[in-house]
Amino acid sequence: MPIVPEDKDWTWVLSTPCPDCGFDGPATPYEAVPVRVRAAADRFAVVLERPDVAVRPDDSTWSPLEYAAHVRDVCRIFSHRLDVALGGPGTPPRIAGFAGEVGFADGLPVFQNWDQDATAVAGRYREQDPATVAAELAAAAETVSGAFESVPPADRDRGARRSNGSLFTVESMARYFLHDLVHHLHDVHA
Repeated sequence: MPIVPEDKDWTWVLSTPCPDCGFDGPATPYEAVPVRVRAAADRFAVVLERPDVAVRPDDSTWSPLEYAAHVRDVCRIFSHRLDVALGGPGTPPRIAGFAGEVGFADGLPVFQNWDQDATAVAGRYREQDPATVAAELAAAAETVSGAFESVPPADRDRGARRSNGSLFTVESMARYFLHDLVHHLHDVHA
């Protein structure tokens, strides 16, 4: 049974702490992002060892396995988006339902909307092997962490837009990305 699509605009977490997961975007320094991303991947590895990892808690909520596969792909996409924001070629990762970024507005790259729910179905998240997802998530988290660590402070104000017009800098994008991981750890009670 498909999950009801998520269409919330979560950019408010850049200015206000999340009341659900406790993530405090305004208080999160850029330098903390890579460390916390790696820690989140480690915590998901433990979640993926649960015997009921593929069981959905109800018909409208992903299983922990699906959340972990989503987080793996979020790491891959944000590696790509960071590269694009920094003026790189931005070769899109091979993720079902993700075509990459197209277009520029006001001289800034525009990140197209990503339908995470369509990707979950097309990528068959429910059927993936938990051990494989854990290894791929660890690798993707390490890649994106290293990418954020390599950005010099002078480049952290480089911008990009989401297709809905929301403006991000590299720094705000890092915090927005980290919230996704922290929030999904909350979703799986880890």
